[in-house]
Amino acid sequence: MQDPSTQGIIIFIAGISFLLLLFISFIVTIVYKYQQKQNNYFKDIEALKTSHENAMLQSQLEIQEQTLQNISREIHDNIGQKLTLAKLHLNTLTYDDKEKTAAQVNDSINIIGEAINDLSDLSHSMSSEIILNNGLIKALEYEENQLKRSGLYEIQFATTGNPVYLESSTELVLFRIVQEVLNNIIKHASASSIQMHVHYNEADLSIEIHDNGKGFNLVENMKGTGLQNIRKRTALLNGNLQISSDENNGTEIKLKIPLYENKPVI
Repeated sequence: MQDPSTQGIIIFIAGISFLLLLFISFIVTIVYKYQQKQNNYFKDIEALKTSHENAMLQSQLEIQEQTLQNISREIHDNIGQKLTLAKLHLNTLTYDDKEKTAAQVNDSINIIGEAINDLSDLSHSMSSEIILNNGLIKALEYEENQLKRSGLYEIQFATTGNPVYLESSTELVLFRIVQEVLNNIIKHASASSIQMHVHYNEADLSIEIHDNGKGFNLVENMKGTGLQNIRKRTALLNGNLQISSDENNGTEIKLKIPLYENKPVI
């Protein structure tokens, strides 16, 4: 028969062993749950990264598509007409009237020179990357010039505050948002005047675009693809979007994004 003190020691050791086993099991459980949370966190990061990269790729593709449409329209409506006019001048030369012939030749040379300059401008806009290499403001100035050259709109573009160069992917999304707004104006607004204002505050960037078109019903048109794309891209930049429109009083779109909170996970 064991001594009572020996039994007490055995029971004490067994109890300590049980507590240690329980403690170790508790630690293993905590570590396991932590690893699960960590794995889920990395999965979420990967999903966010994939989502962001897909959004960037979609923006790039849409900008390139829009750029090609602009180039096609510019070649057809502007450069093509100029070259046709130059050809007409040259085909109607009358060598009997030297002064008239010289004037027609000079006019043809000037017209062809303008066409060459136009082609040179187009060569600088062959991709969104070339446009955005000079920053968001230069890209928007290019869009402004394209609208002015169409002769259909009175357009005003102003920049205030101290411009800040953002992540190229952020500027790409911003540029696509503005491009989407302008496309909607061109297609649907029947406007004659467009105003764009970009303002840099210390903490955020705001863009306002206003047209004097026919406006639209916000409730009926809010689910349109164009407006949905604008909303999604604004959310991607942690931004705030406000749209106001009255029939026959035009549309105003206000976009504001934080300057220093947009660090895309790429």
